[in-house]
Amino acid sequence: MRFTCEKSALVTALNIASRTVAQKSSLSVIEGILCRAGMGLALTGYNMETAITYEISAEVSDPGECILPAKLFGDIVRRLPEGPVTVVVDETFKVSIRAGFASFTIAAESADDYPELPDVGEGRGVKIPQNALKRMISGTIFAVSENQSRPVHTGVRFEVEDTSISAIAVDGFRLARRTYHPEEGTGRTMAFVVPAAALKEVEKILTDTEDNAVFTLGTKHILFQVGGATLVCRLLDGEFLDWKRVVPTNCPIKLVANVSDLSSSIERVGLIVSEKFKSPVRCVFSNQNLMLRTNTTIGAAEDQCSIAGDGKEMEIGFNVRYLADALKAVPSEEVTLELTNGLSPIVLTPVDDKEDFAYMVLPVRLKNG
Repeated sequence: MRFTCEKSALVTALNIASRTVAQKSSLSVIEGILCRAGMGLALTGYNMETAITYEISAEVSDPGECILPAKLFGDIVRRLPEGPVTVVVDETFKVSIRAGFASFTIAAESADDYPELPDVGEGRGVKIPQNALKRMISGTIFAVSENQSRPVHTGVRFEVEDTSISAIAVDGFRLARRTYHPEEGTGRTMAFVVPAAALKEVEKILTDTEDNAVFTLGTKHILFQVGGATLVCRLLDGEFLDWKRVVPTNCPIKLVANVSDLSSSIERVGLIVSEKFKSPVRCVFSNQNLMLRTNTTIGAAEDQCSIAGDGKEMEIGFNVRYLADALKAVPSEEVTLELTNGLSPIVLTPVDDKEDFAYMVLPVRLKNG
């Protein structure tokens, strides 16, 4: 095998593909990176759960494939001088790497024992702008569950209909939903749950451009195509929460708050709340005003924030971090706070129809006084 490509392109491919190289495995070959030279160059990392393949253009004079030591090869390439890099692999899998005056010789392995990547078939993919998918992931993934007793909730559920693509995450204490409405219908109806670990890798690959990403659903796997990168991962099985049933609708009290002002107040009050000294923030929603108080063994704090509307002196306790996380994910300057009573969740929804989201946080029971 022999190929030549630009160092910068090779570094990009290595940085992305190596994210899913197995760190320690009984199958030693997946601790390396699969290198295939044909029409171009493709690098693959696969940890038996998620695989990322990144393709770049390269001048290939002798096609072939091998498994390269991921860390060593990556460290060498990153330190090479800028410009073209030539890699030659002989019949004994001795690897020669040259760039400028620098040269290295390392050992590779045969690709014969590398596991076959999952195949999602020839299904029709769903297109979505990269920036829209990136916002959907970042706007929900923080709310996935870490409780392995319900594995299906450790991922994000995607629901695709002709006029919408929604992402939903739940962890038993909160819910996050972001919905994108494509200009053209998807022509599809499907639902699936993607593991959070794989989605975090998808999020890193996505850019803030209008260029399309494509995802294709298989029987047990999902395939994401983003530019030169392809990620395939196993789907999560199980019965996902019936989120449409648990999110309150037609809440009697609707207030409007400035997201930045409310976030600042919550962060200030939350300064004396820690993992060790947990305490809810006590919220009193009155006419045009929200009073926030908290009290822990290390001190007390209170603050006020202006709101539009009358909360009828409703008092509710919330986990400070959950409320702050929800506000950070709101993509607009203002947000509607929907309330029912002191024992019901708060739901954050859009003020207008430019965005489509919902963030629900369950209340925390307050002690008297």
